[in-house]
Amino acid sequence: MTRSTVPRDHVRARILDAAASVLAEHGERAGMTDIARAAGVTAATLHRHFPDREALLRSLYETAFADLGERLAAARLDTVPTEEAIARMTRATIAAISRYRALGLLDQGPEDARRVDPRLVAPLREVFERGAADGSLRRDLPVHTLAELYFSLLEGVVPRVVRHRMGVEEAGTAVTALFLTGALARPTP
Repeated sequence: MTRSTVPRDHVRARILDAAASVLAEHGERAGMTDIARAAGVTAATLHRHFPDREALLRSLYETAFADLGERLAAARLDTVPTEEAIARMTRATIAAISRYRALGLLDQGPEDARRVDPRLVAPLREVFERGAADGSLRRDLPVHTLAELYFSLLEGVVPRVVRHRMGVEEAGTAVTALFLTGALARPTP
């Protein structure tokens, strides 16, 4: 890497970081000027890196999915029992999604879902398949149904995290517990 690319990469990362924050706070009302101001760069600098809003959003999606991929890899899902793997992937997913909440990563249509990197989907699918195979997850429901129900729980809790009504750890614990044990109260001994 040359000396001149380091500052350019740093500026690009700073712009993407600012874009994630500004878009999360202001949504569609946020303009490129707002993002440039938050990043501490001029509009010209912003446009050198991202010629238009679409290019910026495309890069932000790529950054979000890369972040989630890194979090899932760091969670080492294949090295722990299914229950712990689900807890780890829940925390990783909620943390990434709450960071890039303006992108609506869970609110994707079929076309967007097909663009999701298979490297993100594979470790999640493997956890569910492993759990079904070893009996730690229910076998009376297909793996894809279990996965859909799990992601529905995530979709339900992310807005609470985004609105700061729950922390990532609290939300992760709630989703994991509800998914693995259900919502029924356990009888007291």
